[in-house]
Amino acid sequence: MPKLNVLVAGSTGYIGVQLIKLLVKHKYINIRYLCGNSSAGKNISSYDKYLSKYKLPKIVKFNKKLLKDVEIIFTALPNGEAQDISKNLNYNHTLIDLAADFRLEKASDYLKWYKQKHRANNLIKKSIYLLPEINRKQIKKYNIISCPGCYPTSILLPLIPLFKKNLIKFSNIIIDSKSGYSGAGRGVHKKHKNKNLYESLSAYGVGFHRHNSEIDQMLKKFTKQKFEFNFTPHLSPMFRGILSTIYVELEKNVSKSKILSSLNSFYKKENFVKILKSDSLISTNDVINTNNCLISVCKSKFKNKIIILSAIDNLIKGGAGQAVQNLNNKFNFPEKTGLK
Repeated sequence: MPKLNVLVAGSTGYIGVQLIKLLVKHKYINIRYLCGNSSAGKNISSYDKYLSKYKLPKIVKFNKKLLKDVEIIFTALPNGEAQDISKNLNYNHTLIDLAADFRLEKASDYLKWYKQKHRANNLIKKSIYLLPEINRKQIKKYNIISCPGCYPTSILLPLIPLFKKNLIKFSNIIIDSKSGYSGAGRGVHKKHKNKNLYESLSAYGVGFHRHNSEIDQMLKKFTKQKFEFNFTPHLSPMFRGILSTIYVELEKNVSKSKILSSLNSFYKKENFVKILKSDSLISTNDVINTNNCLISVCKSKFKNKIIILSAIDNLIKGGAGQAVQNLNNKFNFPEKTGLK
């Protein structure tokens, strides 16, 4: 079959470069344009030498005229910019956004959490927040696909099956997540230059991190009960990877083994979610450079509580890999295409 032409806007950030590294191996994709602002005129290989062995176009500034030559637009841009691009789409285009522009279902929530007015309010209802293992069946109806944030991916994958079956108590869920600094983008080095980024662990966004909004929005779809969670992210002195530790209390007559069997049943046919043996200790090193999410259910010192560990590579399963997974589902390609 003929290859689909792709434009990548925001091609030089950590996520953008990772996306290109996946797309160059995708047999159904032709990278037509790479877009950037200050990087225009440069080769993408100057941002990652691995890409020097591929024949790729030079980086150009985005112009809406470029859209006539492509079917798929990936956006890995600062929040708000994909909204502007979305206004120029026609019915032949599919926009896959790796930022937060279409993650929230209400423009008022976007304003609350991202402190800017949504510039494509009329297109929110024409977009979908797509976590493939959870709601991939809905993807065919939409041409604007919003990829979940990295932290929510690691958190929602273990929690949604438990919410669906009411296996845990919905009060006082505690989520502690640690991420490599690549999740904060290339600007992290300037932003944290006085914080000894490479040798210290830092909490940030305590109580009010933006990803609270999409975690809350998504979990509400799977229960009518009120629920409460506390989510605290940390910036860790490593380049990539996320490890989320989730503390939950079990409902009456629910055992740790039942939680484990429920997760195994829910994800048994999935390519990228792996449920490990009970009490397995996992690290980010187990998932680096993969599109996998590893989940481990561990005992607590309290009989009525468990501790769930969830690990992903924030740049792949938490970003570029999930975007390619959504691409594959949208166009009926085998889901592992470009992700092996």
